[in-house]
Amino acid sequence: MKILLLEDDKPLSQILKEILEDNGYLVDVAFSYDKAVDLSYENSYDLYVFDINLPQDDGISLAKSLKKAGDNTPVIFITALVDVDTMASAFNAGAEDFIKKPFYPQELLIRIEHKLKKDDEKLFFKDLELDTKDEILKKDGKIVDISHSQFNILKILMQNISKPVSKDSLIELLDTPSDVGLRVMLNKIKKRFGLDIKNIRGRGYLIEDD
Repeated sequence: MKILLLEDDKPLSQILKEILEDNGYLVDVAFSYDKAVDLSYENSYDLYVFDINLPQDDGISLAKSLKKAGDNTPVIFITALVDVDTMASAFNAGAEDFIKKPFYPQELLIRIEHKLKKDDEKLFFKDLELDTKDEILKKDGKIVDISHSQFNILKILMQNISKPVSKDSLIELLDTPSDVGLRVMLNKIKKRFGLDIKNIRGRGYLIEDD
């Protein structure tokens, strides 16, 4: 994971950078709003960590500008004060979480790892988002009604994009297991979600990644 850290407190930013890098993260640090803007356009990041209170402008304004430009990278905000209006603005700007100053530097690591754990529970492919924990499927950001069997079949196929899943493994996920039932189910999923599901002879079925 590559992180952009915007924090004008240089000693704090150095401590946070060292802790994160010691735990395997790649970290770029910006001490100013303008530098963060430059880095965000020059690089691709998996997470932003922005201090809200800056000498020039603020982290929420930057997050809003990036979102307006089509950058939906999640943000963890660092702030000394958290009021209702600030929280509302921050979440509208894509806030994933808050850390209130003062805090132990390890707390940021804990919150990032929690976010990663949440991300691991979701699968993404094209316009589909599948939440494996809560068993929710979204298409174009909208929840789709789907049967338990369809959900589980789609889940195992999305977990193995471009890799064949054996026919037996898929049949076991049907309420009434059968070869015909599996073909019907796969055809429904294929047509409903516009997926290219292929039968690899002797190996099973897969979703082809165009």
